[in-house]
Amino acid sequence: MHEMITDDGVRLTYRDSGGDGVPLVMLHGWGQTAAMFRHQVEALAPGRRVVTVDFRGHGRSEKPRHGYRIARLARDVLELADHLGLESFDALGWSMGASVWWSFVDQYGTGRLRRLVLVDQPAAVAAVPWTTGAEQRQCGAIFDVAGLLELGAALAGPDGERVREDFVRSMFGGDPDPGVLAFVLDEIRATPAYAGVPLLFDHCAQDWRDVLDRIDVPTLVIGCEGSHVDPDSQRFVAERIPGARLHVFPADVARSHFPFLENPGAFNAVVEKFLS
Repeated sequence: MHEMITDDGVRLTYRDSGGDGVPLVMLHGWGQTAAMFRHQVEALAPGRRVVTVDFRGHGRSEKPRHGYRIARLARDVLELADHLGLESFDALGWSMGASVWWSFVDQYGTGRLRRLVLVDQPAAVAAVPWTTGAEQRQCGAIFDVAGLLELGAALAGPDGERVREDFVRSMFGGDPDPGVLAFVLDEIRATPAYAGVPLLFDHCAQDWRDVLDRIDVPTLVIGCEGSHVDPDSQRFVAERIPGARLHVFPADVARSHFPFLENPGAFNAVVEKFLS
C-alpha cells in the first residue's frame, strides 16, 4: 500500500507489485475499489508490474468535496503514472475505469499506452434525446436521462443504501454467488453519496463514441453474457476501435458485470494471452 498526493491536494492510495516487467495499470469501476482485482494482482504479477489504485472518493483514498468528474480521474491517473515514472504501460479499465481510459486518451493521447483492455463498459450509458433509437441500442444505453436523474436522487436519499444494493444486484444475471455479491456490496460502502452521485451522473452523461476510432494501440474488448451491459454494446466498441479484438464470456463461464470475480481463472487467461 502506497500513497501519493494529486496536484489539487487529494491523497490517493495505490498498490504497486514492483518488478521490472511491463507495467499494467488497472482501473476499477464506479463505487468500487482496487480490491476488485484481488484475483488478478497475484495471478498477473509474475513477469509484469501490476499497479492498482483507489479513485478519489473510493476505497482507502481520500474523499474530498471536489473533483468527481471523469476528466479529473483521468488527470489523477496521469499523475499516478508520472509519480511512478511509467513512460510506457499496459492499461486495463473495467466499467467506469474504461471511461477513465477513454478520457485519458481524449486528453493526453495514446503515446504512453502499449496495450489497452476494456471490460464491460458502454460507449454511452445515458440515452440522450438527440441520439436515435438505433444509436442508443448500439451504445448499450442503460438509462434514459430521466432514469439517471431518478437513480441519482434515490442514491442520495434516505433509502440510498437499499437503492445502491439493488443497483449492484441488477449487475448479475440469475442468482449471484453469495460471497461475490457480499464482497462487492461491502466495497461499495466506502464511497459516500456526496462523491458517488455526482460522479455517477458525470460518468453516465459522457459519450465516448468519437474517441473510439482514435485509439491506435492494440485493444481487447471484453463483454459478458448475463451482465447488465449488453454484449452487443461491446461488439460495437470493438468494431469502432481499429483492429480491436473482442471476447464475450458465455453465461456458463461468467454471467455478470464482474467476470474477474466470478471466474478469475478464465478472465486472467484471456487477459494474459492478449498482453503477452
